[in-house]
Amino acid sequence: MLQRLFATRDRAERFYERQVVDHLTPHMREFVARQEMVFVGTSDASGNCDTTFRAGPPGFVRVLDGRTLMYPEFRGNGVLASLGNILENPHLSLLFVDFFDDLVGLHVNGAATITTAYDAARRHGLADEDMTAPGRRAERWVKVEVEEAYIHCSKHIPLLVRQDRRQRAPEGRRPAGDDYFGVGQVKARPVERAREKAGKTAG
Repeated sequence: MLQRLFATRDRAERFYERQVVDHLTPHMREFVARQEMVFVGTSDASGNCDTTFRAGPPGFVRVLDGRTLMYPEFRGNGVLASLGNILENPHLSLLFVDFFDDLVGLHVNGAATITTAYDAARRHGLADEDMTAPGRRAERWVKVEVEEAYIHCSKHIPLLVRQDRRQRAPEGRRPAGDDYFGVGQVKARPVERAREKAGKTAG
């Protein structure tokens, strides 16, 4: 409907015909195998969305074949938002972006299932060294059956430079700790006001 409204239907159809496939081409497989990060989009049964970021050593997302890939889930904050969504709604989107070399992205849409690290090794031949990132071990894996794959053009992708994260941050920059966005202070205010009110009442 929107394509007709904004007169983009012909352009969109050309994109579908030339760029969208239902599997990973050899070039796509090679691209995924050297990526260090991916953005993951999920939603629950009601359509409430969540987008998250996953990272690991190059190729931490494993391409099993042209229609299947898997990525590890490491220990996090315990919320398990993405995995919870997948249990309700298996539709998942992945966006790989190469910010450093090719300045291009790859969209992968598919159906996801969750499996244990043991089962991933037993069923899919992932060796112990495939289960680890520096200082971390996968607790479970997400298997994605590819339904769509297509390019994200380079037009607005910024060129980034790799830098050792241990280098000193610029002077004056706030450390990226748990309360970087000041949520702790906001949460504390109602508690403080309640304590003040209770104190005045008691007095």
